[in-house]
Amino acid sequence: MFDILADRTYRHLFLAQIVALLGTGLATVALGLLAFDLAGDGAAMVLGTVFTIKMVAYVGIAPIAGAFANRVNRRALLVALDVVRAAAALCLPFVTEIWQVFVLIFVLQSASAAFTPTFQATIPDVLPDEARYTRALSLSRLAYDLENIVSPTLAALLLLVVGYNLLFLGTVVGFIGSALLVVSVLLPSPTASEQRGIYDRTTRGIRIYLATPRLRGMLGLNLAVASAGAMVLVNSVVLVRGVPGLSETALAWTMFAFGAGSMIAALILPRLLDRMPDRPVMMAGGWLMVVALLCLAVATAAGGFNWGLLLVVWLVTGLGYAAVQTPSGRLLKRSAHPEDRPAVFAAQFALSHACWLVSYPLSGWLMTAFGTVPALLVLAALATLGILAALRLWPSGDPDQVEHTHENLPLDHPHLRGHRRHSHALVIDDAHPRWDSQF
Repeated sequence: MFDILADRTYRHLFLAQIVALLGTGLATVALGLLAFDLAGDGAAMVLGTVFTIKMVAYVGIAPIAGAFANRVNRRALLVALDVVRAAAALCLPFVTEIWQVFVLIFVLQSASAAFTPTFQATIPDVLPDEARYTRALSLSRLAYDLENIVSPTLAALLLLVVGYNLLFLGTVVGFIGSALLVVSVLLPSPTASEQRGIYDRTTRGIRIYLATPRLRGMLGLNLAVASAGAMVLVNSVVLVRGVPGLSETALAWTMFAFGAGSMIAALILPRLLDRMPDRPVMMAGGWLMVVALLCLAVATAAGGFNWGLLLVVWLVTGLGYAAVQTPSGRLLKRSAHPEDRPAVFAAQFALSHACWLVSYPLSGWLMTAFGTVPALLVLAALATLGILAALRLWPSGDPDQVEHTHENLPLDHPHLRGHRRHSHALVIDDAHPRWDSQF
């Protein structure tokens, strides 16, 4: 897996991802402390609003940013967005009002909503070979999981010697470090072959996404991931620190179990995906999450809370979570031309976060109003609904080559080469506006 780091361009991009993630992790800790300073007992409401602003920015800004990502030099765009994020983080230690936090977070997360899908869409252009790209996806998954462990630890150590406001400077350093690493390499910047209107560019990624069966199926799996993930991320603190009254260390180990499951899957998946198609792996990951939630619900209803069982269930949930998430980049790469990839990755970014925008508040409300077992059952049912939709929308035997006929193009069109009926990997574009065998 790690042999792909020999590629200088990818190595610099991977390091840029790591330092930016570490900086973001420090900001997450510092934001909680800043919210408490500004709002006291109302800090939870402030943080809830912050997370809502983040999701709204992700859902609303990503498609717009994806529409313009192929109009400018990608390296310049990524560096500019890192600078904007660094500037917003630099202002956070000086805020005195809650509304100022909301404005700065919107600016920072809007820049992230543009940066992340553009960055993700660049990796398959740097590593066009599918096997190498799969290993890059696994490394990216590992980076996210390690950040969940390293950032809180680093923040705790820094807080022993500095105030929390200085953690925001660590965030600034992370984004500036990311910008320097990106600017140190040349990046491919595929451009659109023809000029398009603003509406066409803004909606193109979502139109390609929703017209492609495998991506429609992935949207169902995104709902499954968000449902199971929200149960873990929102309710773990209540499960561990609530009635059982376990320590903060126990909560850390609980979250570590989920991250460990995800990391184990990320290490296994490259070899597994070399031998198996994406669909059965991703569907198995979805069902694994559902079974884990149902097992915990049954065990809790029968015998009450058991922390040891929770660790095992969260480990299994993490395995399923990564099994769905990691191959998603392969589907996106396969489903778009290079110049359309930023728009399609942005569509995935927006639509997947729309699922989280539903599951986050639903998970918290179910846990608060009805308790552990109903929350587990409803979220497992929602995840099952997503998987069933994926099974229907994404038929098995997804072919690499699709034989089809063109009646929508003149016979002398360059794409036809004199033959109306031909076979190739089908990708939604101007010549293939829908997924069909006849155009």
